[in-house]
Amino acid sequence: MIYPSIDKLLNIVDSKYELVHIAARRSKEISKTNYLQMPESSYQCKKNIGRALEEVIEGLLTVRKS
Repeated sequence: MIYPSIDKLLNIVDSKYELVHIAARRSKEISKTNYLQMPESSYQCKKNIGRALEEVIEGLLTVRKS
């Protein structure tokens, strides 16, 4: 099973396109700075894109409406 679930993520973010944009930006930020918002051992995913999605599901990233 894929974690985090797309259904749960779409309850937080309005559209798939917005979710992809948020996750891609955060993934690039993780790559550049190596800053993680949770301890590395608490992530289930090893790749930055999965870690970014985990941060969205945990509520560590907030989505601002402009």
